[in-house]
Amino acid sequence: MLIKSPAQVAAETAAPAPDVLTAPVVRKVLAQSVVTRGKVRASQRTEIAITGTPKDVGRSVVTKMEARPGQMPRFGQVLVEVSGRPIFILQGDLPAYRDLMPGMSGPDVSQLQQALAGIGYSSSGDALGVFGPGTEQAVARFYRAIGYSPVTVESGGPDQPQDVQNPSLKQEAEERETKRSSIVPLSEVAFIGSSTARVEAVEAKVGSDAEGTLLSVTSGGLMIDGSVASYEKGLVRAGQRVQILAETTGKQATGTVTAVAKAPTKAQEGEPEQNGETYAVRIKPSKNLAADFNGADVRLTIVAASSEGKVLAVPSSAISAGADGLTAVTVRVGSKERRIAVQVGMTGDGYVQVTPEGTESLSPGDRVVVGIQPPVTAGRP
Repeated sequence: MLIKSPAQVAAETAAPAPDVLTAPVVRKVLAQSVVTRGKVRASQRTEIAITGTPKDVGRSVVTKMEARPGQMPRFGQVLVEVSGRPIFILQGDLPAYRDLMPGMSGPDVSQLQQALAGIGYSSSGDALGVFGPGTEQAVARFYRAIGYSPVTVESGGPDQPQDVQNPSLKQEAEERETKRSSIVPLSEVAFIGSSTARVEAVEAKVGSDAEGTLLSVTSGGLMIDGSVASYEKGLVRAGQRVQILAETTGKQATGTVTAVAKAPTKAQEGEPEQNGETYAVRIKPSKNLAADFNGADVRLTIVAASSEGKVLAVPSSAISAGADGLTAVTVRVGSKERRIAVQVGMTGDGYVQVTPEGTESLSPGDRVVVGIQPPVTAGRP
């Protein structure tokens, strides 16, 4: 039978010594960051609304809705039908402001000709900016391609002689009087000033009265609208770099802060009030974002400040203040420890810049104490 002394039993059952946790001293660029969220939006927004009731129609009603939120429509595509007539989009910077028909000229006619040519309907034979027979034929062919008859107006009648005695000239005049020309009504076209477009929202539905905005389309370069809390506002300013992450796709991009609001954002009608004040931040991507970023919620990491080059740094948990009032780190080599007084600089990414005081030295790779891990005893949680 083996008999153990009380001292031996105590030694065998004593808790193990706690583990000392260390981390290496590093040399790195420190960056102080503000992390927030943002929404990718197009820089231009076009609201499509009915501008008048077509002739021979007693009531403007949405009879077909071809658009859906998030859709990337092609130019020439019908988005909505009102009382049996289409509303489609074409590319162009100048908003539609009048019905376009034969005999007209101007920059809006040039825009129409170029937009139709861009989707395969050339106004061959007509001078640029002049609505002639070639443009009229292009309009008629386009309407037939999208499944509608073009709107027509009588041409020639009021300008023809009223008293024609020669039978052949009279017949010719009557034919001119009854000729109808294809036009593009203001109410049926919306021009989008970008090479791509996206349906942002659909307000109307089939069977509803065609009142107000039926749908909205965004276009142009993509921008990002974000926000920061009031306590972060002082850290963010125009010109700072931003990391952009679309978490659903994993795609990343970079950008720059272009503006920070001076006044807090007010909640829109119907939206919940924010917890604390927030300030709007506008961010411009460094390069054009891919189309699938449009409408995405993204995470924004704004680099509020950074060190000039690499600096000596330790994890923030390695910094301690002693009874002597000195700020220091504890370097551990094997089982030996020595305390080194340091001056601290900027912080960022969980690290603190340090500079040894006096004759003490601190080098990358040295291990500094960052904490103590309690021992794990068998049978105890």
